[in-house]
Amino acid sequence: MAVKKAVSAATKQEEGVKTVTSSTKEDNNRNVMLNAANNTSPRDVNIGLPSTVGGITILENDLPAVYFFWPELPNKTWRQSVGLEKTGLLKMDQLANTMGDLGFAVNSYSQIGTKDLKVKGKFTTSTFGWLQGDANVSGPISKNGWTYTVGAFANFDPSTYKLGFARNADETKIFRAGITKYFNDDKGKISVLYKYADSYSLTNYAVFEYGPEGKVTELDNFKIGRDSYIVREGNMKFKDVLSGQTYFANLAGNDNRSSSHNIDVVGNYLLNNGWNFKFSTRAHFSKVKMANSIPLSIFNAAPGAGYTLASNGQAYSGPVGTQLAMYTPETPITSVAGRFSLNKQVGNHNLTVGVLEQYYHIDKFTSNRSFFYQTVGAQPQRLIGPNTDADGFYNYNAGAEYHSGTENKLSVYGTDEWKISDNFNLSYGLHLKNHILDGEYSLTPRTVGFSFTDPSQFNQINQSFFQIGGSLNATYNITKNFGVIANALYTEENRRLESYSQAFEPNTNKIKSPLGAIGVFWNTDWIQLISQATYLKKNNNLNRYNLVNPANSSQAQVATVYYDIQTLGWTTDFVLKPFKGFNLHYLVTFQNPVYKKFNFDAFGTSYNYSDNNVLGVAKTLMEIDPSYTVDKWRFWASFRYFSKQYANLTNALYFAPRWETFGGVSYTVNKNINLGATVINFLNQRGASGTINGAELITDASPYYGKLLTGTYIMPLTGQFSVSFNF
Repeated sequence: MAVKKAVSAATKQEEGVKTVTSSTKEDNNRNVMLNAANNTSPRDVNIGLPSTVGGITILENDLPAVYFFWPELPNKTWRQSVGLEKTGLLKMDQLANTMGDLGFAVNSYSQIGTKDLKVKGKFTTSTFGWLQGDANVSGPISKNGWTYTVGAFANFDPSTYKLGFARNADETKIFRAGITKYFNDDKGKISVLYKYADSYSLTNYAVFEYGPEGKVTELDNFKIGRDSYIVREGNMKFKDVLSGQTYFANLAGNDNRSSSHNIDVVGNYLLNNGWNFKFSTRAHFSKVKMANSIPLSIFNAAPGAGYTLASNGQAYSGPVGTQLAMYTPETPITSVAGRFSLNKQVGNHNLTVGVLEQYYHIDKFTSNRSFFYQTVGAQPQRLIGPNTDADGFYNYNAGAEYHSGTENKLSVYGTDEWKISDNFNLSYGLHLKNHILDGEYSLTPRTVGFSFTDPSQFNQINQSFFQIGGSLNATYNITKNFGVIANALYTEENRRLESYSQAFEPNTNKIKSPLGAIGVFWNTDWIQLISQATYLKKNNNLNRYNLVNPANSSQAQVATVYYDIQTLGWTTDFVLKPFKGFNLHYLVTFQNPVYKKFNFDAFGTSYNYSDNNVLGVAKTLMEIDPSYTVDKWRFWASFRYFSKQYANLTNALYFAPRWETFGGVSYTVNKNINLGATVINFLNQRGASGTINGAELITDASPYYGKLLTGTYIMPLTGQFSVSFNF
């Protein structure tokens, strides 16, 4: 498991002892903003568990950018920007203590008003026509402490493939404005900040020929990462699960666009007794629309099988792709959150106590569903088949989703960073949370053609959960430069409203995630190293799988599975500075994440995947990040290695090991202007990654050698160029 380092650097104590300090809350050693799959989101930092659809947790001003990632993904309202004063990676223990959640988090803070005029910006483009403009201006309003900030971010990204119905795979605009009042005598400040965001983004997949040893081969008519597997006209047909009316929705533009208004009030005030009162509050109002097309399987249609092109009625034979279409009509979402904390250094203790409140309301979330066929190739065409309607769609609302209501989380937490002696440091925290669900759902089966026709089909949700989280970290210096470290972390969670979307009563038992680690550290002027072994377990996971019948690839069903995951890992991480200007970060992780209690039934067959390796998670990970600075130049590279990754639940299919590579150079023209160039995937690896859609039940890989499959992939060789200014 890729365990966090205890700290990004060592600090010198009063007696000259070099130890690992617990007061550093952020790990700045990871290139967390380098995403090999797209330009829209931070990378996921591996902890031995499968990544979620929402990716890594993103905080802004100590509060989540969005309360829950579905249906409002964080990248619809948050992007890395000069409109952020600071961005870092929050460590696992800090997230457990302050949010009660498991994992890492990107922690960011909005740019507030400044006492002096500051103008900063960045323009970015790429070899594929990516255009991104980003600027922020802040400065004084008056001499008595009033200041302002205003900024704009605009992203027009065609990604690396050409769509048949739109130029851009991502269009995002974010506008910011705010005022800040600085109190006299450096007592603190208060800011009122407004943010408006408008965004749509698409996800592409690749078609490839699967072969032995997990290797994939490009097709003559489809280049991985360069071609679009999204239906050419971008239109999909649905039946509204609430009204029963049919309609078309497009994958781009207004049908797939989310917009939000965000008002933050943040700041701090130093009390007379020395306690620092810090506060952050947010009101978030959004309207979310979301369209997705997900590949399920590919089969061959013989001549005369009844398939025709929807555009002109021409008969079609050859490979046929089965697609799942999902659409969420405009859905209002409201969330209100506030964090209030007190912090003070009391003797050898750095104490923090706080309260966190999170309210969330979603009004009649639905996911309308249909299935359709398309040709297999670049910019595929929609097909009409023997079991479709006249527009080429079938199985309307099989597995459709619905829920509505509110969630409320009220937490109290406390942390203490205790310097017991020059050699011994102890850091611990406790997070207590009350989580309430109040809403409605339905147990009515979502059969083909389903829509709600009777108010009695809805049931009420009234649940209340008490959850505990926290951590305990200890470091002890045996010598001046060498010591031991021990970590314990624990979080709990229960189901959310989203868990009630399908027609069943979800299991609301606690999801418990204990983590334990022990290791050693060695810190000198030229190396900071930690080597640590970790155990992690998470029970009662819930996942829904779009399964394809191995005996008949045209049959699909949704299966809901509860299961456990456990993993053992060993991570070694160091930063090396052997001579002036050179820096090398290296991380290697060996891990063995496996499923436990993984049983379900599908297509009349019972399946048991217990002790199988978790799909999409490599057993060996490496990260190598060298950089060299000389005069006004900085040269850097980042290499990430992933060993074999299982691509389906049976572990019969897997992807061969791969590298993700980044490299770049920056030149400081003067103190105000910087030029940069970055190359993504400079080894030009063209393979696929992630999971193989529709292959969850495949048990023997050999019949699939030479067959066409679909999956996700890393970006092809891409050059990016930027100019930054800061006055």
